[in-house]
Amino acid sequence: MKKVIKLENLDCANCGMLLERTVAKIEGVTSSTVNFMAQKLIIEYDEEKQGVLEAVKKSAKRVLPDVTLLGL
Repeated sequence: MKKVIKLENLDCANCGMLLERTVAKIEGVTSSTVNFMAQKLIIEYDEEKQGVLEAVKKSAKRVLPDVTLLGL
């Protein structure tokens, strides 16, 4: 399943790259891409795997506490 998540307060491209790499390591996530200019995180994940979206939210908050994920 594909999910597009709006990012609020993402102010540097390197932070976007950090978020992309962190989310890609989550079990069940098959693809993770941050579009810095559009302020979006696009993930593809196995919807049968429980807790993937919650893990994305927690991981994002841990590495970038000032960035808000909208639509999760």
